[in-house]
Amino acid sequence: MGFLRIKMPPKFQLLALLAFGIAMIFLENQIQKLEESRGKLERAIARHEIREIEQRHVQEGVKENLMEEEDLVIIYNRVPKTASTSFTNIAYDLCSRNHYHVLHINTTKNNPVMSLQDQVRLVKNVTLWKEMKPAFYHGHVSFLDFTKFGVKKKPIYINVIRDPIERLVSYYYFLRFGDDYRPGLRRRKQGDKKTFDECVAAGGSDCAPEKLWLQIPFFCGHYSECWNIGNKWALEQAKYNLVNEYMLVGVTEELEDFVMMLEAALPRFFKGATELYRTGKKSHLRKTSEKKPPTKESIARLQQSDIWKMENEFYEFALEQFQYVRAHAVREKDGELYLLAQNFFYEKIYPKTT
Repeated sequence: MGFLRIKMPPKFQLLALLAFGIAMIFLENQIQKLEESRGKLERAIARHEIREIEQRHVQEGVKENLMEEEDLVIIYNRVPKTASTSFTNIAYDLCSRNHYHVLHINTTKNNPVMSLQDQVRLVKNVTLWKEMKPAFYHGHVSFLDFTKFGVKKKPIYINVIRDPIERLVSYYYFLRFGDDYRPGLRRRKQGDKKTFDECVAAGGSDCAPEKLWLQIPFFCGHYSECWNIGNKWALEQAKYNLVNEYMLVGVTEELEDFVMMLEAALPRFFKGATELYRTGKKSHLRKTSEKKPPTKESIARLQQSDIWKMENEFYEFALEQFQYVRAHAVREKDGELYLLAQNFFYEKIYPKTT
C-alpha cells in the first residue's frame, strides 16, 4: 500500500481500495455460501443416514416378525370325542401348503397325565426342536404349564369341548363300534351290543356319571386335584386356564366358526382352513358308527349327578366365552358368517419424523 501511495495518484488509490473492499465482501459472501452449502450437505447426509437406519429397523422388524412366525408352536391338547380327529385332519391337510409340521403326542394307553420327567422332555422338545418349527402338536394330554419349567416363550394353546353327555354317548359307542375313519380297527369293547340306554338302566360303569369327568381335568392340568372326581377347585382351575392360557377354545357344535376364527387369527397355520372345511372332500370329517341318541330318561338320570352339573357348568362357561369372542369377530349376513375387518388404527404418533 505504501508503494501505491507513492506511485499512484489519490484517485487511483481510492479505486484500488474500493476494488479491494468489494473483493473482500465477495469472498466473505462466497465463504458464507460455502458454509451454508456444507450445512445443507451435512443435514442431507444426516437425513439419509436416518432413513437408512429407519429402513434397516423396518427390515429388521419384518425379519423379526418372520422369525417370530417361524418360531410359533401350537398345542392342541385334544379331549377325546369332541371332533378332535376331524379338526386335526384339517391341520394335516394344510401343513404342506402352509409349510409347518404336525406332530402327534402319542402317550402310552392315551394316558393324559405325564410323569414329571416326561413333562420336562416334552417342554424341552417343544421349545428347542427348531427343525420342526413352526409346529402344531396334538394329543390326548392334559394342560401343561410351560412356565413352571423356566420357559419364557409359551406355546399357543387351543382346544375344543363338547356337551358332556353327548361326548360320553359318542365315546360309549366308539369303544364298541369304532368310526368311519378306521373301520377295520378292533375296539376295546367290540362285541358288546348293549345300548347306552340299557347301560344307564343297568347302572353300568361305562355310562356312569364318573365317566363324564374328563373335560375339566384336561383343562385343569397335571395337579392331583384335577383328577379327583367332583373336585370344585379343579373346576375353578379349569376355568382359569381356559381364560388365561388358551388363545381360543371352540365347541364341537360350532366347529366351523372355530375354524374360521383360527384362520383369521393364525393364518400362518390355518390359511385356507374355512374353505377346506366347507367345500373340501371332507377327508377331515369323522363319525362314530352305530350311535343311538339316548332317551330323555337316560339324560335326566345323568343330569341328577353333581359331576354332570360341574362338567356342564364348565361347558356352559366355555360356550359363553367362545360366543363372546365370536360376537366381536364375525357378523352374520344372509345366513353366512363374515369376519370383521380391522377395527382400529394408529394416530397422534410422536415425535414427528421430518
